Amino acid sequence: MPVPKRSTTHSKKKMRSSTKRIIPRNLSVCPKCQSPKLPHRVCESCGYYGSKQVLQIEEE
Repeated sequence: MPVPKRSTTHSKKKMRSSTKRIIPRNLSVCPKCQSPKLPHRVCESCGYYGSKQVLQIEEE
């Protein structure tokens, strides 16, 4: 089984682990109610996807 000849340096370890960072999600604005929502998903506050109503949301 192959074994590395030299140990991994601190900078190489940090370079490898830098890709594991947490990336914040991009939010888009609902064209109907102007609330933030995830892109390509139904708006949770009004139930619209683009210009079509997909869900019936009951207001309390």
